[in-house]
Amino acid sequence: MDEVLALALPFFGVIFLGLGCGRLARIPESGLAWLSFFIIYVALPALFYSLVARTPFHELTNGRFILATTATTAVCFTLSLLVGLWLRRGNLPEAAIAAIVGSYANVGYMGPGLTLGALGAGASVPTALIFVFDSLFFFTIVPVLMAIGGRDRRGLGHTLLLVVRRVVTHPFNVATFLGVLSAYAEFHPPAAMEKTMEFLRNAAAPCALFTLGVSVALRPMGKMQSEVPWLLAIKLVIHPALVWLVLSLVGGFDPVWIATAVLMASLPPALNAFIMAKQYDTYVAGASGGVLVGTVVSVATVTAMLYALQHDMLPHGLLQ
Repeated sequence: MDEVLALALPFFGVIFLGLGCGRLARIPESGLAWLSFFIIYVALPALFYSLVARTPFHELTNGRFILATTATTAVCFTLSLLVGLWLRRGNLPEAAIAAIVGSYANVGYMGPGLTLGALGAGASVPTALIFVFDSLFFFTIVPVLMAIGGRDRRGLGHTLLLVVRRVVTHPFNVATFLGVLSAYAEFHPPAAMEKTMEFLRNAAAPCALFTLGVSVALRPMGKMQSEVPWLLAIKLVIHPALVWLVLSLVGGFDPVWIATAVLMASLPPALNAFIMAKQYDTYVAGASGGVLVGTVVSVATVTAMLYALQHDMLPHGLLQ
């Protein structure tokens, strides 16, 4: 148990350190701008490039794994959307943001550091694949639903073009694509470049987690929306269970890949839920509360998942 706590608490400790600083320090939210830019455009892209570039190319084209994990995320999104439509009285834009809370795991800020720390280098490829294709799913479905719901006035055709441009130019996706090219060409960067990227990789997780804590602290937190507990149950319980079930049914995956997918699915709601809520000016309080409460609750649920993985308590198949 000490090993599990030593792995989990530093991650959550940095988040809550940021949370405390955000509550106590009287620094405006604009003070996060350059740090956020560094994380999104420099540190995390360097991390994802390194993860992918070091991987044998044939492992990056595992279509069965990509389809299984992305389909599972889509199922949880649909369940959360139905919950949102039910409890938000059919308001599609609000339900779409609620669905993000219930299905979009914090695979960017928390995922890489936690999976690699818990499961080793074998978790690098599934971590990168889940991040990329989950992000592609959300970057596509949310703008489309907002256009259908009338929240985006630019029209469906214009929205689809915007989606394509954002997906193609997103720094995480660009870094991953370059990593795939490097893996295919078996390119190894010069020592000086590799050392620079090592500095950036090491900075990615602590900076991202601290920023997450500060960002959550600066969010308004009023009365919890009635659907938030249901959304968090989907995110923290149903999502990892469903990932394990689907991957077990499909079969043929390395146990490390299954463990990585389950751990990624067990992570709390991504801060992107609040960012998208602000972007479309809808369901802001619900998204803020969902991210904050989900992060707090996940201290227990993610630690329990890490304990199960560290002690090989996760069955490797339906018959075990």
